[in-house]
Amino acid sequence: MQSVQWSDLFGAMDRFLLEIAHQYGPFVYVALGLIFLLQTGVVVMAFLPGDSLLFVAGTASAESYSSGQPVAPAFEGWDQNPDGSFNMIFGYMNQNWEEEVDVPVGPDNNIMPGGPDMGQPAHFYPRRNRFVFRVRVPKDFGDKELVWTLKANGKIIKAYATLRQDFFVDNMVMMSETGALGAGVSSPEIRANKPPTVEVVGDAVRTAKVGEPLTLSALVKDDGVPKPRQRQNFVSRRSTQVSDMRMIPPSQITVGSATGLWASLLVYREAGNVSFEKDQVKAWEDTRTGANSQWAPLWSVPAQPPDGKWSATVTFDKPGTYVLRWHASDGALTADQDVTVTVTK
Repeated sequence: MQSVQWSDLFGAMDRFLLEIAHQYGPFVYVALGLIFLLQTGVVVMAFLPGDSLLFVAGTASAESYSSGQPVAPAFEGWDQNPDGSFNMIFGYMNQNWEEEVDVPVGPDNNIMPGGPDMGQPAHFYPRRNRFVFRVRVPKDFGDKELVWTLKANGKIIKAYATLRQDFFVDNMVMMSETGALGAGVSSPEIRANKPPTVEVVGDAVRTAKVGEPLTLSALVKDDGVPKPRQRQNFVSRRSTQVSDMRMIPPSQITVGSATGLWASLLVYREAGNVSFEKDQVKAWEDTRTGANSQWAPLWSVPAQPPDGKWSATVTFDKPGTYVLRWHASDGALTADQDVTVTVTK
């Protein structure tokens, strides 16, 4: 760990709070109090980072976990189909930073009424995953509720989906929630953005054997909107003194992302472990510096395959039925197509 000077307690605590807390312990609270007092009570001290400290201090005080925590299902909102029916849109928040949780569809992972299986995932990647799947309900659904119940790591959490007007979402809402738009940003071009299209190359139902590599491909197309934009670099010169860049506190209150087309093959449901020949771009909001994620500082889109075909090679360690998902994103809107693989010995 790099040494942090006492001067940093006043001039750059919002950037170094985690490092400072480890180095100086309870003395940090004294410095925090002085900064808030000086910023609010002395006009010439208004430059001190009091406002950002309120956010960063809350982040630092909240415990983060790599494993052992529950997964919270999330109702993202609803949209309407041309025939008058509706789509209830769900995502989730896996409260772990590293653990990928598996909960088979059934008593511990069900959507009712109509379930238990309504197309929900059974493999949960870390942290926030937005707009993961849709459940279609009839046009006369009215004021009824659709409830997703999920029990993970011993805790049961429910998400309640309704057609309340304030839960309506459209592409602009999704792009904003994804972080592709700045606060209040809009333009005719971005309003016309369409999600990419993804088409599985070959059959969407496959067979494979344990331990034998299987290569899957998908054809991905997009309208070129939004234009590719690298994730902004929020790492200051002082922040580079932190020994682990992933420990740099966030400098934005809301999520932000890079833009540009990419595609990944994800695990949606699994009967065992799936190994990938090459790392896939993360579809979850890994905001840590250097992560392979559109939400990570310093990240930019990978090179596009010249023929538009993205490929990934996977290996399965146990027999059973697996669902893999091709996930395409332009950094703002997404599209998915599933491949079911039956694995035998």
